[in-house]
Amino acid sequence: MASVNSSTLKEDGNSLFKAGDMQGAVSCYTKALVLSENQADSAVLYRNRSACYLKLEEYSKAEADASKALDTDPGDVKARFRRAQAFQKLGRLDQAFLDAQRCAQLEPKNKAFQDLLRQLGAQIQQKSVQLNSTDARVQQMFTLLADGSAKDSDRQKAAQNLVVLSREDAGAEQIFRNDGVKLVQKLLQSKQEEIVLSALRTLVGLCTGHQSRVSIHMQMLTHSYPLGDRASTVSLAACHLLQVMFEALTEGMKKDIRGKDEAILPEPSKELRSMLRQLLEMMPASNVSGAGRDSAINLLVKQVPRKSLKNPDNSLTLWVIDQGLKKILEVAGTVAELSEGPPLTDNTHMSCSVLLNKLYSDLKSDSERENFNKLCEEYVQQHFSRPGLDAKLRAIQTVSVLLQGPSDVGNRTLEMSGMMDAVISLCASEDVTHQQVAVEALIHAAGKAKRASFITANGVALLKDLYKKSENDRIRVRALVGLCKLGSAGGTDFSMKQFAEGSTLKLAKQCRKWLCNESLPPTSRRWSVEGLAYLTFDADVKEDLVEDKNALQAMFELAKSEDKTVLFAVGSTLVNCTNSYDVEKPDPQMVELAKYAKQHVPEEHPKDALSYVEKRLVKLLEAGVVSALVCMVKQESPALTEACRECIARVFLALVERQEDRGTVVAQGGGKALIPLASDNTDIGKIKAAQALAKITITSNPEIAFPGERIYEVVRPLVSLLSLECTLLQNFEALMGLTNLAGISERLRQKIIKEKAVPKIEGYMFEDHDLVRASATECMCNLVLSTEVQKLFLATGNDRLKLLVLYSGEEDERLRKAAAGTLAMLTAEQPELCARIPGTVRTTHWLEIIKELLLSEITDLRHRAVVIVHNMMQAEKSLAETIMESEAMEILSVLAMGGEGTPEPVSKVAQNCLEKAVEYGIIMSREGKKKIEGTEP
Repeated sequence: MASVNSSTLKEDGNSLFKAGDMQGAVSCYTKALVLSENQADSAVLYRNRSACYLKLEEYSKAEADASKALDTDPGDVKARFRRAQAFQKLGRLDQAFLDAQRCAQLEPKNKAFQDLLRQLGAQIQQKSVQLNSTDARVQQMFTLLADGSAKDSDRQKAAQNLVVLSREDAGAEQIFRNDGVKLVQKLLQSKQEEIVLSALRTLVGLCTGHQSRVSIHMQMLTHSYPLGDRASTVSLAACHLLQVMFEALTEGMKKDIRGKDEAILPEPSKELRSMLRQLLEMMPASNVSGAGRDSAINLLVKQVPRKSLKNPDNSLTLWVIDQGLKKILEVAGTVAELSEGPPLTDNTHMSCSVLLNKLYSDLKSDSERENFNKLCEEYVQQHFSRPGLDAKLRAIQTVSVLLQGPSDVGNRTLEMSGMMDAVISLCASEDVTHQQVAVEALIHAAGKAKRASFITANGVALLKDLYKKSENDRIRVRALVGLCKLGSAGGTDFSMKQFAEGSTLKLAKQCRKWLCNESLPPTSRRWSVEGLAYLTFDADVKEDLVEDKNALQAMFELAKSEDKTVLFAVGSTLVNCTNSYDVEKPDPQMVELAKYAKQHVPEEHPKDALSYVEKRLVKLLEAGVVSALVCMVKQESPALTEACRECIARVFLALVERQEDRGTVVAQGGGKALIPLASDNTDIGKIKAAQALAKITITSNPEIAFPGERIYEVVRPLVSLLSLECTLLQNFEALMGLTNLAGISERLRQKIIKEKAVPKIEGYMFEDHDLVRASATECMCNLVLSTEVQKLFLATGNDRLKLLVLYSGEEDERLRKAAAGTLAMLTAEQPELCARIPGTVRTTHWLEIIKELLLSEITDLRHRAVVIVHNMMQAEKSLAETIMESEAMEILSVLAMGGEGTPEPVSKVAQNCLEKAVEYGIIMSREGKKKIEGTEP
């Protein structure tokens, strides 16, 4: 029984392979291998699966399967040829040549084998020449760099040349083989910045994608990287090197064979943890620059938490918490104005908040979260209970950072005995630094409605007093933001306002004034944007802000500045101004019931109506909002969190809502900026960015909107919208965008196919909604230009062709055009499908559909119909006879005569149909008819 099942699965796999469904074929062959009890049968299955993997561009798997087939039968020429092709793609040219040579010996007349042998011979020769020339160049560079008496300028030039060589495969290999890593590591200790930079960049070239090289480099390393170097360019280069090394160690393990790196290594946890330990040691170190510390935090944010929560292993996060949480909290609790503690930048506290939040979010169980809470509470308590104000300030500053990051943890530490009282009492301190730390903690504490009401009762008077009486602008602007946050506690609900009518407008006016005051430091001006982020829940404030061009310009300039902490505040303000937040429309019946029960009913501000929102969007575009958003997306900072990216995606979607604005957004770089937002974002943010990309792709020329290779990056986000979790509008717009892309080139069609979009598009061809069904069919119409899609229609046992025939007879004009167009193309490209059309529907219904198309008043439908008829008549004489025996012959005769209302292309194809009928002898030509008529009595 097992052999029968294995054989059936093998046949199914063969059918799927012929139909172009490689993944399906792989699945069948894999199941058949499990059931196969015969070694020879298994070898054939491995050989077949190897062919699938070649098509799927999974070359290491293709090589492995071909090798298994050859283990059983070394004379299997097909398996050997497939292995040769896989070796070639993997860059293992010598092994590929040996296999191709053996194939050519077994079948000397096989042209494919001879062609591959010639290709490989040329490639090997080219590589040999390249290696010889590279070897000489590498030796020359080494000699110069090792010569202490050489000129500095010559050594710098040699170091730069080494960077260029390290980026080429051959050059990197030669540097590595010539013990170049030791030399490069020595260069890291140079006192010349240019030499150190070149050494770091050379190591980037050597380590990119090579896990084995990274491991060897780590074993040889005798000192740390200059990540905390005062020179920001050196620090950034060191940061980039570590990033590359992290990726080589972690990403490499996910592949069977690592592309260029053939060595298979054990789990590289030792090297990974060594690098992470170095980053954690940098946290509290006083000799590390602020920029270097920010780079270290950024690397931890990127590398430690799981990329996907579906991966159950969070051991790296637990290790970092165990080894380094207290070190991170030490940075979080540092008050820059006090002498004690490591140097910080304006971005360090925000970066710490992001890192702590990421670590906490990566925890899987209550016990893990409880341990995190306990460690944070112990740290805060340890400082809070110490004598002296400095220690208490450190505790309050740590709580502030936690409130901005893992807020649940922050709230627990805030509830510790005496903490809130200390915050409120320190707000009244005469020391500006004490006041600043306390006021900021108060602002961050006002996040939850429960606590906001407590602070409204106890802290509003204090904040007002500080705002009116303080002589220090830093304190006044922070007090103002505290009032703004408390004043916006009702959110977008117009009827739930904490303060008296007009108060929010006054607060907003003052925020705009602070924002435009260039004499203030950016850190103080940034707080005014924080205030606006809260106040712009009020539509009156939104209206005032978009009218104030100076305030908008000042906000956009801050968004482009070095201070990354402002990013989320700008994003939130713009989301409010564009009304791009999600609003659930309540059920009218439920609203009436709520009113009857005297429950609170949310109210929308009159100025949040669509007409107001559209005017605000225009004013923001005129003020340069797109260039600000583009600049924000480019920021390499932990402050550009997923929540921040979601805000930017929401705003972009609002900006491209109107068709006439899309050109402006594209011209200012919006299309390019949306691509990373569609892949690195929250789930909602990805959908918003993908929908914005779809809107642009529908109405703009995609080749202009996304020039060069960028156009291929648009495909995946659009395919992601073909999901049941998305709205029908999002499905429709994605289908429209993919239709445009599929009509551009075969390479784009292949990309769409590779993203597994075809089955999804077919699914939407059955959708109830007319527009969605029609747009899916239009998309299929463009995709059938690809042979792989045509094969799906050629495969037996499916109703794809039947669906097209039936849709060609539907009432919906758009659907009919799309279906008839697809039929016209399919019957031209695959003539054997013509003979199947009569069998798709019962009796002669197919002929009735074609006649209706031929008689249509819509020119496009008539044109498609005559092309289908012509293709069918070309394919088989019997089909031509069936068509000519029906009323279709008379219709074709009328169309062939042309005249008013029949375009030339239609009449010409109709004439060709009649000429084919004459050629078959089904009908007579006009001249033949006349002769017969002349001889009759």
